[in-house]
Amino acid sequence: MTTQRNRQIARSTLIVMLAFGAAKVISLAQTFIIANVFGAGEKWDSFVTANRLPELIVTLISGGALANAFIPVFTGYLTRDEDKSAAWRLASHVINTLFVLTGLVSIIVFFTAPWLVENIVAPGFNPAERAQTVELMRILLLSTMIFSVSGIVMGILQSHNHFLLPALAPIMFDLGILFGVGFLIPIFGVNGVAIGAVIGAAMHFGVQIPGLIRFRAQWIPQLGLSDPMLWKVIRLMLPRVAGLGVFSFNFLVMNNIASRLGTGAVSSLDWGWRLMQIPQTILGTAMGIVIFPTLSALSELGDENGKRDAMSGALRFILIATIPASVGLIFVGRPLISLLERGAFDATASALVYSTLQFFALGLIVHSALEVIARSFYADKDTVTPLYAALGGALINLIGSFVFSNVNMAQVYIVQDAMLQLSNVPLAIDVEFLRATGFVGGLALANSLGVMFEVGFLLVILRRRWHGVNDSALARTILKTTAASVVMAAAIVVVNLIWGNLIGEGGFIMTVVKLGVEVSIGAIVFLIVAGILRMEELTMLLKLIVHRDKASPDALQEAAKL
Repeated sequence: MTTQRNRQIARSTLIVMLAFGAAKVISLAQTFIIANVFGAGEKWDSFVTANRLPELIVTLISGGALANAFIPVFTGYLTRDEDKSAAWRLASHVINTLFVLTGLVSIIVFFTAPWLVENIVAPGFNPAERAQTVELMRILLLSTMIFSVSGIVMGILQSHNHFLLPALAPIMFDLGILFGVGFLIPIFGVNGVAIGAVIGAAMHFGVQIPGLIRFRAQWIPQLGLSDPMLWKVIRLMLPRVAGLGVFSFNFLVMNNIASRLGTGAVSSLDWGWRLMQIPQTILGTAMGIVIFPTLSALSELGDENGKRDAMSGALRFILIATIPASVGLIFVGRPLISLLERGAFDATASALVYSTLQFFALGLIVHSALEVIARSFYADKDTVTPLYAALGGALINLIGSFVFSNVNMAQVYIVQDAMLQLSNVPLAIDVEFLRATGFVGGLALANSLGVMFEVGFLLVILRRRWHGVNDSALARTILKTTAASVVMAAAIVVVNLIWGNLIGEGGFIMTVVKLGVEVSIGAIVFLIVAGILRMEELTMLLKLIVHRDKASPDALQEAAKL
């Protein structure tokens, strides 16, 4: 049974990863066009800022907060094989209530948008930027209404261990934005991106409708305010709302600070976050989404050993994937960003974006690990403990944001020189521009340190509560993966030195080729060292995905430990 579950988790994770990977490819196409048209300038500053509050509404009301409270309760009905009509009644009550609540909040934000932008979100913007931000925010609020339903539909399908359509939904959303970027910008300017986001939200919901039909979904037109299970979901949801609210508040503070640092600071922070999110979504979020229904079912059955093994296996997978990815982003991030240099996106913007990416890359590991560790608490219907962790991490983030963003120029030079020595990549930095904008990368560093505390705190609590988290296996994975990643980094540096001496700097095509060579050789070196160190996770994961029932009984028994 354990082996079958692990095989299903591995394959489902692969499906979600591939779908998320496709979404990120589309997102990169958006990035190239947006960078060319807007760069790290006022228009994109306005869009990034305008998206903060609509994104916050989705996250708190109909996104991650609700999903993490709804799935364990809904899965409980499915696990106990109770009357399915009760499960659909709960789903209907949740959807209807959240749709109405989202609508009310969106209306309030629509009418108070000018005040919110001027006083809360971006007080450092000039009047023209504020007016553009308000207009964009009002358009984007339409997407929040759609996501209030689509987010719950994703939870319903994932509770049935169906991941394909929910994984395709982000692709549809990105296609909508790509349509706006490619065809609507010439007509509506930056507003075209917002209109594309609304179209993408509709496609996000539409692609999941066949899944509802397959599982014979039932919809009841009632708010269900007297339904005790609805209030149970709400009670579980509130601490998670508070936790996500703290996280989002930190981003609002970072946005507030960045808006005072000069044109391009907000955009650069967003570019760095978007680039880090590519591996974080493909690796961490994918695994968290797939493992959550399993953890919820095991928790409902009281299987502590099963929970511990499932969580530990998922976390070890994330570690062997994100540690080398984090190192890779630091060492190849600068030339990677340079590929965006065209049109409005110049070398100065590229350098500033890299100053945020290199520090967000440090947080890639913990951001990804949090996807699984936090869900381990939600599976146990504990949404309070992660809130305490989020509050501690938020405090560190908040203090760090103010301290690091006000770092003096001498410290800036020290850090930049250190990164130059580590990555052996020349940084084209406009000193006057850097002095005007401040050390934007410090905001990213503060964020990474806050999440690092959050993960550490939760892991200690989980270890006590579950009587261990397979500590020795996790420690071996961390040590071996770190060692292999260090050797990989050395190989990338050597390749970079040889390339610089023999070929030198080139244009776009040569940079792409250089990146391909560095990444390929780095990956090969990592796998060779992993083989020498006998990192069984890679071998067993491959057997689970590829060999199916052909794997030997001994191999399957060993794989079950993952």
